[in-house]
Amino acid sequence: MKNKENNSKKFFFNTLWYITVILLSIIMLMPFYWTIITSIRPNDEMFTQPIKWIPTHITFEHYKEVFNAVPFARYFLNSAILGLGGVLTNLFFGSLAGYAFAKLNFKGKKTLFVTLLSSMMIPGIVTMIPSFLVLKHFPLVGGNNILGQGGNGFINTYWAILLPGAAGAFAVFFMRQFFLTLPDELADAARIDGCSEFEIFLRIYFPLTKPALATLGIMTFQAGWNSFLWPLIVLNSQEMMTIQVGLAAFTYNYGANYGPLMAGTVIATLPMLVVFMYAQKYFIQGIAFSGIKN
Repeated sequence: MKNKENNSKKFFFNTLWYITVILLSIIMLMPFYWTIITSIRPNDEMFTQPIKWIPTHITFEHYKEVFNAVPFARYFLNSAILGLGGVLTNLFFGSLAGYAFAKLNFKGKKTLFVTLLSSMMIPGIVTMIPSFLVLKHFPLVGGNNILGQGGNGFINTYWAILLPGAAGAFAVFFMRQFFLTLPDELADAARIDGCSEFEIFLRIYFPLTKPALATLGIMTFQAGWNSFLWPLIVLNSQEMMTIQVGLAAFTYNYGANYGPLMAGTVIATLPMLVVFMYAQKYFIQGIAFSGIKN
């Protein structure tokens, strides 16, 4: 009798759990579903009352308008270059610094690491103006003289996005945590064989960090792809705009052209979905290992 009662309670709570999860999933997915159906429905069905959750007519005119109204393909290319560039720089420099903090012993190591972690507590908005001034007045770049005057420096170039985030504090911290899980004996054996520290990093440890690299790569690409404010500040010509800044072209002072805006949003979402679906197994594995220390 007790077993039957326990089974009934277990069945009830399991059923309640699944119902709750399904309802929350539907609530979370509804905005994305509305975005998709709005991108393929005609304008006269956009704001009908009551809301039609299934469009009666399907059109792809909004997708055509996205590419005809603005150079959306160029925006897409810019975002891809900046997103992939940010991934490559963060993976390499973040791994290099993470390896140093995890496996090497040098003077001031703890102080430097604490300083690095402290920088993560500073809101990005606080450093925007100093970063802009440094990039604009960088000597001997973009028409500037040796004193950093007379030109635009790195402003309105890809470097204005890539350089400030080439080795983010989070990337260094994340990779350090993963390197701590790898045995020190690998480095000791390689040093006996005469390998330099960079060779040990590149040939021994770096190939073992695929789960962490995939996880960090997804996070970095997502942050770079979705970045809006910083590209808006440092990229001031239309041919350099990113896809997120370009979407703002379909909003106006008192309204928005919702059809093309939603179509552009769907296109902008696809790369992140593809990247996450391809690397999700590494993502989960990397998250699991990054907080473990032997």
